[in-house]
Amino acid sequence: MVFAKGTGMLQERIEGKWIDCFERVFRRCNVEAGEEVAILSETQSRAVNRDLAELALQRIGARPYHVIVPTPPQSVKVPIRSTGATDAIQGSASVIAALSSAGFVVDCTVEGMLHAAELPQILKGGARVLMVSNEHPEALERVEPDEALEGRVKAGMKKFRAAGNLHVSSAAGSDLEVSLENAVVGGGWGYVARPGLISHWPGGLCLCFPAAGSVNGTLVMDRGDVNLTFKRYVDAPIALTIEDDYVTNIEGSGVDADLMRSYFEAWGDKEAYATSHLGWGMNTVARWDAMSMYDKRDFNGTELRAFGGNFLYSTGANEVAGRHTLGHFDLPLRGCTVQLDNETIVAAGELQGELA
Repeated sequence: MVFAKGTGMLQERIEGKWIDCFERVFRRCNVEAGEEVAILSETQSRAVNRDLAELALQRIGARPYHVIVPTPPQSVKVPIRSTGATDAIQGSASVIAALSSAGFVVDCTVEGMLHAAELPQILKGGARVLMVSNEHPEALERVEPDEALEGRVKAGMKKFRAAGNLHVSSAAGSDLEVSLENAVVGGGWGYVARPGLISHWPGGLCLCFPAAGSVNGTLVMDRGDVNLTFKRYVDAPIALTIEDDYVTNIEGSGVDADLMRSYFEAWGDKEAYATSHLGWGMNTVARWDAMSMYDKRDFNGTELRAFGGNFLYSTGANEVAGRHTLGHFDLPLRGCTVQLDNETIVAAGELQGELA
């Protein structure tokens, strides 16, 4: 007997409970009656999230308007996933003006604006941007952010900024050293209340973009770790050798290692092998096993980037290091021990102290 992955039964329709959920999150973003709010989407966006955003904003009494752009043609032959760098805006001055003039922007693009080229201009206008991940609303509902998560993420970011070195180890064999000199530390808790900032929902991450030449060692993905670009749980260990930021060797047998080698190679770009960002998950509501409950089209995987105690290592573009590429992997690992200088932040996959 063969069982299909996921339920396959989720419907994309307007539910009152989801309007309620969007309304609560927008209120945490300090959206007020009378405020003009832009909802950015593209023709391939998940329409139900765009509609839920509009209805929730109207409940608050805000004045929403839609900016809908055509999803642009493929620029490369390789499928692009999980980049957080939508190319839907295409540098349009009119679209940028329409977004930067709003007090609040709801980002419903497929890939999201987190690393989009146009984002700095939009934030410079004073807008605060909430990137709603391309998830089924049920996933967004389950990991609705709250104030407690914000406090813990801020505490983690403070520790991150004060540290000079990050070390990652695991029983699987990981031994990774990261210099934090000149790194840019960030974080998110699922909503944004201050002008000129962006956050994403689901949230719950402390991360950094290291400066060039800062990452060295071995990172071992074990069974049950996740390749979110492929939306797959790894079924056999994969050892990545990382030298001065770049993956120089991928050791492992089986389809997971083969897929990783193939996708890296497909870009024909050295920068695709480089470190993008890294950090750890803070969201204790988010679940590592959630991906097994959804069909791929219903799940974007942002929850698995944020589940509490994971170590997230990502490859691809890193503006702090002056690297740009469309190739991108997000790789959440379980069971790692993460240390900032001599302080253990995560012990064998469990958040420690005030971060727990």
